[in-house]
Amino acid sequence: MAKVELKKPVVEEISNSIKDAASVVLVNYKGINVEQDTQMRKELREAGVVYKVYKNTMMNFAFKGTPCEELCQHLEGTNALAVCAEDATAPARILAKYAKTVPTLELVAGIVEGTYYDQTGMEALSKIPSREELLGKLLGSIQSPIANFARVLNQIAEQQA
Repeated sequence: MAKVELKKPVVEEISNSIKDAASVVLVNYKGINVEQDTQMRKELREAGVVYKVYKNTMMNFAFKGTPCEELCQHLEGTNALAVCAEDATAPARILAKYAKTVPTLELVAGIVEGTYYDQTGMEALSKIPSREELLGKLLGSIQSPIANFARVLNQIAEQQA
């Protein structure tokens, strides 16, 4: 069996994973120990993020002709791919959290909802809260005036009693 035939399934796997992804993040994973990597992978998995290490040449072939083609310029060194179909900011948010404890771990670049972001753009995206947090804040802001109004009515009723 030729080497090319062995590589085709890997390229197809990468292509299928990035096809319908909300975000694709390229991360340089050097300098992370096994314990930290295991913990990071667990958290990524719980958030619905697929995190996998591929050869740069395989990613290069898979990215050609896709919105992820701009990531090809960053395919040097020890790279891993974090792909999420649902939450666009989850990979960047979780990886940035671990990059604070492991200084050599770095977000290289990414494609989020079809837009290319370099390292500074990915760091900015990592600071955006999750959808659930944003919905909680919105609900709190909607609920706050109603709760304040109820407290005022309660105080008026207590004063008259």
